Amino acid sequence: MLGEQIGESRGKRTGRRALSAESGFKVEVSFEESGKMLGMDIMGFGTYTAAPRPDGTLYGEGQGIVTTKDGDMATWKGAGVGKFVGAGAVSYRGALYYSSASPKLARLNSVEGVVEFEVYASGNPHTKSWEWK
Repeated sequence: MLGEQIGESRGKRTGRRALSAESGFKVEVSFEESGKMLGMDIMGFGTYTAAPRPDGTLYGEGQGIVTTKDGDMATWKGAGVGKFVGAGAVSYRGALYYSSASPKLARLNSVEGVVEFEVYASGNPHTKSWEWK
């Protein structure tokens, strides 16, 4: 069951490279973002890889870091399944797992996040995450 929304951010793609062109492809994408996490303003960055699956969907894995204005930090790792939605845009659904030593972000240590990760044709991402109860 979905719980409360724990985060939302928007960002921009900062890098992209082809890791493989054999048996389909595998790409790596890096991005920066800003938004809210647990009601606090955050900035962060991440990198994910994506590769096609036999049915045309994409499998992606990523990791990243978010920081608050006060310097509190959390890391995340995640995975999801995506699909092309036209004009170079991609839509992923997946799960994120967080880790933080910060008392302000400690709640994330016990949260599995369900995520919607939209990448617009411009390459810029929009992320929404909810607690999975």
